[in-house]
Amino acid sequence: MRSQIVASGSSVSGKAAGVAPIRVALVISNLEYGGAQRQVIELANHLDRGAFEVHVCSLSRYVPLAADLEDAAERLFVLTKRFKFDVSVIWRLAGWLRRIRADVVHSYLFDANIAARLAGRLAGVRAVIGSERNTDYHLKRRQIWAYRATRGCSDLILANSRAGAQFNRRMLGHPEEHYRVVHNGVDTVRFRPQAGAGIRARLGLAAEAPVVGMFASFKAQKNHPLLLEAARRVLDRRADVKFLLVGDELHGGMHGSDAYKARVFGMIESLGLSGACVLAGNRDDVEDVYCACDVTVLPSLFEGTPNVLLESMSCGVPVVATDVADNAAIAPDGRVGFIVPLGDAGALADRLLRLIEDGELRRRFGAAARAWVESEFSTARLAEKTGDVYREALALRARRGVERAQAAGSGSSDVVRR
Repeated sequence: MRSQIVASGSSVSGKAAGVAPIRVALVISNLEYGGAQRQVIELANHLDRGAFEVHVCSLSRYVPLAADLEDAAERLFVLTKRFKFDVSVIWRLAGWLRRIRADVVHSYLFDANIAARLAGRLAGVRAVIGSERNTDYHLKRRQIWAYRATRGCSDLILANSRAGAQFNRRMLGHPEEHYRVVHNGVDTVRFRPQAGAGIRARLGLAAEAPVVGMFASFKAQKNHPLLLEAARRVLDRRADVKFLLVGDELHGGMHGSDAYKARVFGMIESLGLSGACVLAGNRDDVEDVYCACDVTVLPSLFEGTPNVLLESMSCGVPVVATDVADNAAIAPDGRVGFIVPLGDAGALADRLLRLIEDGELRRRFGAAARAWVESEFSTARLAEKTGDVYREALALRARRGVERAQAAGSGSSDVVRR
């Protein structure tokens, strides 16, 4: 499958063109500390305000990332699900879409995808766009049924990886032309190279200690056990290395993340890693914390476009990641870091040691990583490419409307002639 990769163009803003801005509703299940949630915030903050009027809706009151949303008091709407299968959300969401006169509704994550598809059609929104943020995950039968039952309600699906678009198509059976791919973007002003001594001191890390960072929520997808197995091998050769684990379980222990976190903590104890691991939890200053690391690692079982790879590289910190989804395209092996086979703790340990022990290699990879992200994965590029998808979706709907009208007119003429 060749999903369309959206290239940046030279779009004219709404103000410059003298037309009203396109009203966009970004709908997501919650605004907790997660990759999809971060991208919603970045997109809302960076879409051209002359061309787009952007509103954000969370289907949960848990919205810690709302602190990063510009003009949140005016642009954020919380529409709470009262219980797990609260279908009233659909009608309430449709009412909100009518009030803001949305032209485009773009949804993220399962609950929001289904609610926005149905609410968008009820409210007469001109373009309904879903999202695919991951690959190779498991859906329950009722979730697959819900997606397939509402398949005709969406105009496009915007995936953040080629692998994600291919996975979604296999799972749900949409035609190839239904997909667009826009990789995630990172705020290169916020995430920038800076001295790490101050944050190291705050984290209790010695200035001279080699530090390997892992930035990930405690959920099975992120595969902390592979890092811990590699950490044991690294420490057998370099006892001074510290492993900084940034992140925590999902809100309310969702998706079994509480049990997974307990399993990871047990593994830290059983492998004798307690003295080498620093558990930092969720942090609001991750842009500083990246700069406390010599290298970061993402040993995931599956991914979409991992924000943490982009954020680390934007901070000038080389990365080591497993060869899943689009990781090899996002972090080219031997240029900004290393890509290792999934499940190979030995290879992961080897690449970490190479970067720990070769300061010149770290500096070269770090500089290349920063330049690569500035060129290809900035939030400006994310906003520009996504805005192009919104315009395309509106144009597609308009064209289909004309075609339906013409077909109806042709049918009437046939009746008259007969």
